[in-house]
Amino acid sequence: MTKVNSITTFEEHLSKQYGEKGTSTRDKFETKAKAFTIGALLKDERLQAKLTQEQLANKIGAKKSYISRVENGKTDIQLSTLYKIFEVGLSKQITISIA
Repeated sequence: MTKVNSITTFEEHLSKQYGEKGTSTRDKFETKAKAFTIGALLKDERLQAKLTQEQLANKIGAKKSYISRVENGKTDIQLSTLYKIFEVGLSKQITISIA
């Protein structure tokens, strides 16, 4: 049996790769990770609703390319637009919590 001498936590890995919490590099990573998460949620919900990006865009008065950018985490999204996409476009309720 092989003994493992050092196991790093996910937090230690992030700190090594992107810097400590509060640093510019880490903050940029965290922002991109959150944008990616929102995009993945949007894509999952859109696919469950059996809508194309273009159909969703038409429902909310946006362009297909915008929906694509959001789904791929490539653009910042305003809270009002996020609500519009989910509540108007996908008939889903959004709940926000602050921890």
